[in-house]
Amino acid sequence: MATDAGNPIPRFPAGFLWGVSTSAHQIEGAVDERGPSVWDVFTAEPGRVKDGSTAAVACDHYHRYPEDVALLAGLGVDAYRFSVSWPRVTSPGGLDFYDRLVDELCAAGVRPVPTLFHWDLPASLDWLERDTASRFADHVSVVAERLNDRVGKWITLNEPAEHTLLGHALGVHAPGRRLLFDALPVAHHQLLAHGLAVRALRAAGAADIGIANSHGPTWPASAEPADTEAADFYDTLLNRLFADPILLGEYPDGMGELMPSSDISADLKVIAEPLDWYGVNYYAPTLVGAPLGTETEFGGVPIPAELPFSVREIEGRPRTDFGWPVVPEGLTELLCGFRERYGDRLPPIVITENGCSYEGLDDHDRIAYLDAHLRALHDALTAGVDVRGYFVWSLMDNFEWAEGYARRFGLVHVDYETLERVPKASYHWFREVLRAQR
Repeated sequence: MATDAGNPIPRFPAGFLWGVSTSAHQIEGAVDERGPSVWDVFTAEPGRVKDGSTAAVACDHYHRYPEDVALLAGLGVDAYRFSVSWPRVTSPGGLDFYDRLVDELCAAGVRPVPTLFHWDLPASLDWLERDTASRFADHVSVVAERLNDRVGKWITLNEPAEHTLLGHALGVHAPGRRLLFDALPVAHHQLLAHGLAVRALRAAGAADIGIANSHGPTWPASAEPADTEAADFYDTLLNRLFADPILLGEYPDGMGELMPSSDISADLKVIAEPLDWYGVNYYAPTLVGAPLGTETEFGGVPIPAELPFSVREIEGRPRTDFGWPVVPEGLTELLCGFRERYGDRLPPIVITENGCSYEGLDDHDRIAYLDAHLRALHDALTAGVDVRGYFVWSLMDNFEWAEGYARRFGLVHVDYETLERVPKASYHWFREVLRAQR
């Protein structure tokens, strides 16, 4: 995959926000200095993580954060999206770490953008329980009270769709449940938690609030009715189920009746609390067809035969080391489709994650990937979509959930033996892109 003949990236509007992202469990380490999360319990079970590893040390960001903030400053980003570990905040002195991190970022001229939940639920809690949504709002209030004087942009949840599907429906992520459609309460309770978190942030005086939802176009495997119906169902389950309640205040047809609530309309009013912007994590489209009567696979995740759809391979596209197809124009399609679907109910969009897994310090495939996706993003802007920012996933290589340390998404290489950080070719390329945009 090559960049666009060496032509410069088109200019984005003045004030466009450029950043990079990470998450607490994937980089912090220092697990003995916080309470246990569902991911600590999950990774302790043999066979859950492909290389048998855990995030006990990870990148040791907890102890090395000044070095990592210096990398951010050297890169020249406007903002750093990180996550606040709920189990760390509830541990003695845990919130002090984020106090120090935010101070360090502000001193370096980098805007802190905290995500308040990125999958590391305290082990004592359960998203199947409605009360967890209220407990989350309490957590958000504690964090906002401490950090709001220096934080100007907030994210409530990261990818509730994946946390529901992978962690509770298919069992390949923490907490490792295989509930299939009985996992729907997890979706509703996370969405309710999001709405309660928005209210808690507003009550604390916070502004500029969004969510980081994962989305991608759903392509039918053919024009046959069985394939188009399966694709429509998949799109509802993975895209609309998590966007419609937030943006429209309603579930897609037939889904609200499946949710665990004695007063769904009251819950939806909370879920649809107005946002200042809407975050999109984009990686690839999904090709979906009718059930095949056998297990299929998407991105290394097995899709059970009993589901009413199958996931097919997108052929004829380059693939990342993770096996994901590289389809930059899918980002343009997604954003233009969102504008068409939601109209004036859609707030400004921020791309809160976009990135790829490739090996090596001379990572020109990553450069080509990011180059192509920035051009696709600019195409969406040109088409009239209001996009305000873009965050690369990720600042540095890290613990990639059930894949362990086998996948490298970073602009910075991490040696997991010595913990040495080495900027890759993509780091230097992105730094030059940012300089040219200024």
